[in-house]
Formats: sequence, C-alpha cells, structure tokens
Amino acid sequence: MGEMNSSTKKTPILVTGATGYVGARLILRLLEAGYRVRATSRSFKKLKTRLWAKDPNVELVDCDVLDYNSLLDALQGCKTAFYLVHSLDLNVEDFAKIDRMAAWNMRLASEVAKIDNIIYLGGLGDQNAKLSKHLQSRIEVAEIMRGGVTPVTYLRAPMILGSGSISFEILRYLTDRLPVIVAPRALRTKSQPIAIRNVLLYMIGCVENKETIGRTIDLVGPEIMSYLDLVKLYAEEAGLKKRITITLPFFTTKMASYLVHMVTPVPKHVSQPLFEGMGCDLVTEDDQVKDLIPQKLFTPREAISLALKRIDQQVIKSSWMDAGSKMVPEWVRYHDVPYAGGDIRDCWYRVVIKGSAKAVWDPISRIGGNNGWYFGNWLWELRGMIDQLFGGYGTRRGRAHPSKLKVGDALDWWRVVDVKENERLLLIAEMKIPGEATLEFTITEMDGGHTKLVEIARFMPKGLAGLLYWYSVYPFHYYIFRGMLREIAKKAKADLILGPEEIKPPEHKLIRMG
Repeated sequence: MGEMNSSTKKTPILVTGATGYVGARLILRLLEAGYRVRATSRSFKKLKTRLWAKDPNVELVDCDVLDYNSLLDALQGCKTAFYLVHSLDLNVEDFAKIDRMAAWNMRLASEVAKIDNIIYLGGLGDQNAKLSKHLQSRIEVAEIMRGGVTPVTYLRAPMILGSGSISFEILRYLTDRLPVIVAPRALRTKSQPIAIRNVLLYMIGCVENKETIGRTIDLVGPEIMSYLDLVKLYAEEAGLKKRITITLPFFTTKMASYLVHMVTPVPKHVSQPLFEGMGCDLVTEDDQVKDLIPQKLFTPREAISLALKRIDQQVIKSSWMDAGSKMVPEWVRYHDVPYAGGDIRDCWYRVVIKGSAKAVWDPISRIGGNNGWYFGNWLWELRGMIDQLFGGYGTRRGRAHPSKLKVGDALDWWRVVDVKENERLLLIAEMKIPGEATLEFTITEMDGGHTKLVEIARFMPKGLAGLLYWYSVYPFHYYIFRGMLREIAKKAKADLILGPEEIKPPEHKLIRMG
C-alpha cells in the first residue's frame, strides 16, 4: 500500500456533505489518521455544531455544490475530495436532476482546481438490471464525474449498518414495532450489508493507497443475506420475540414504502426510492478491495450489536436525520412584513416568572421527543398523525439527544435553525403545510430576579390554502401556547409573576442569526 508522507497529510482533504451521516463520521476518522480536513455544507451554522468543528485541523467552508463558484473556492488547495452529496433528502420531485447538476459542477470545478482524485460513495447495483431511480441516479452521478479529466474512485456500497444510518433505522423501527411484518417478495432478494466502520476504513484506505485511484471498488460485508434475514438477526440481538414475516406477491415495494412511512420516522419521499432498490440482488464477486485495503470485516450480526450498544449509550456520532434541507428563510431573518409582501402571520405569547434564565432554559432544551410538548400532547400527536398521512415526518423522529440541542438537529417535525443557550430556540417546520412555519422561544432576564419567556409562532402562507390553514389553527394557539408556557414555568420550578398572555409583536427588525 502506498503510504502518504507527512507533507501530503498537511494538504487539506475536502469533504462535501460534511454534516451528513457518512461525512460527519469520515471527518472524525480522517482527523484520527492525522489529516487536515476542509468540511463543507450549505449551512455554516450547522457545521459549527459538529463534534469536530473546533479541531485545529478542520477548516469549515460554506459551500453549495449547486453553486459552481462556491464549490470551486472550496476545492482550491486540495488534492483529494470526497463527494458525499445526494438530493434524496431534499423532498424534491426530480432529485436526479439536481444530482446531475451538482455532479457537473463537481466535474468542472475539480478540473479547474486541479484535484488529483475524487472519491465518490455510490450504491451497489448492476447497471444492466432494472434498478430504482435512486440507484440509477447514483450511477449517473459517477458517469458524469468520470467523463471528466479528474480521476474518480467510485465506491459502491449496499446497505450500510450502523447507529443512525437510514437503512439501520428503518430495520430497527420495523422490527421493534411490528411483531408481524407483511413484505413484498423483493425483500427476499440478496444483499451483502456492510458495517459503517468498515466503510469508513475503506474510504481512508482510498486516500492512503494510490492504487485505488480511478477504480470502481465494491464495498461489501462478509455475508450474503436477504432483508428478512436481517429482521431475524435484529430481533435476536435486540432480545425481541421472533418476528413473523409474510411475503405476498401483490404487495409491492411502493406499498412497503408506505408501511415504512407509517411505522418509522423515515418519510415516504426517502423510503420509497430506497425500497424500490430492493427488487434486484445487490451482491458482487469483485473482491479486489480485500487486497487493496485489508481489514477485519464485521458480520451483520456484529454490526447490529454494535449499533444497538451505541443507541443504548446515547452515543450516536451522526444520523441520517442530520441531513436536513431546511435553512433560515429571509422573512424570518428580517421579521419585515413589507419585505415579505405583507403576508407573514404571527402570534406572540408571554409569561414572566420569578427565576433565572437558566432555570427556564432547562425545560425548553428538553422539549419534544419522549418529553412531549408539555401541554396538549394529544393535539400535537393528532397534528403529527395528519402530517404523517400526507407524507410528512409526524412526531416519529423524536430528537437526537434528550437534553442537548444544536443547529441542524431534527426535533419531531421541526428542525433547529438557531439555538443560544439560556436565550433562544428557533425551529422551522418540516411538516406538509401550504407555507413556511417557525416556532421560537426567547428568554430575557429582567430586574429583580425575574425572567421573561416569549413564545412566537410565525407563518408565511402560500396562496389561499396557506391563509385558510393559518386561520384554522390560530384559535388553537391561544389554548396550547398559554398551557405550554404555564407548564414550562412549572418545570422550571418558578412562580408566575405575569401571564400567560397574548401580546402584540414589537417593531419589525433585523434578527442576527448566530
């Protein structure tokens, strides 16, 4: 294996999709191996919250692969780049078109920046087989980039098993929640699932071994099995009773994706493309990687066991839910009704308590997930069920950590877009609604040991449907928000001095984010 010298390790390695499931973990491995890393994401604030963000060998770069100039700037000075971007999580109708645009940008920018090698992680699948749109798109991305001057190391992986991976989470929720699983025959097709640890070591190996440059390399686990075999393994490792699996000829992968959507936190726009990919065998006879990058391979049972331990310990370094598409819209930044065409609807509720900002922040930082929303939880659950029926997340995602929040975290059907301890929490909705919605908590310490807590709901309606939606839910705000503020005060063990009450919003002004 061709070893990298110390001077080469000082050259930054670009990692696109750094806040995603694989990217976030890869950066930790690169740092452990002594490399400098340039991490990119469309959200700079989200980058700053990652575990490795303050490491002196990490450079954070705000970059959108759909913006050629920002991508070219990010590539300058690098020799190796990991391409870990896909648009499946964006909930767009034509994710393949967006992936094509991004791939062309990467191809052209890498040529101008004179990159030595692009390492691309795609999906395993026979190009001649009847593949899903998702796998076809993964292949197309590889073909676009490989048509350029820059060599591309094309890594093809099947299902990746690890705590927080989308494949593992679907497997976990299905098996945990369904003692009887009705499935399409496609789930009997064979695959070679691989542990995330092995994937990461292979990726590091591609940096260190020049013989991998420009090759197509299949990354697979040591055992061939079906998805139903994995269900059985998971049940055994999780200490569950044996699951009954029934395959029906008329039960299609599309129907299965709806079942996944209703039972797991994974929305239909993600589960459907993934399940459609199970219609053909995802196995390979190409074992060149064993000689190029030798390592011990974890069996599917070992990978599942390790993932369950991480979940029990609440040590999940990254999750598929980290890759959210929501960013702070301009109308939220400016709180400017004329700027938005006068369409913003909002309501403000306030309470003043005798206590510190820290005491008030504690229950707010724990809101959602298993803790619920402190008041009217049945209404939150009902709203979640409605969202779920229309293809949204509902309340099934929960939260990544029971007491800590960071920018980019999923929180039921919300996503955290700004958080300042003891001061502010801003959430943006990822539910199916005719418009954009945010929920904000602001905490202000006052004289005399008092603290003011304000809860603000804002909505930018889209057309007549948006206006009708806002006015249909507006009456519930009076009931729910007053109750929430009262319960938050109780959780903070603080006496109420004023409120809860509805208040008029202050004058519109520019809100500095971060």
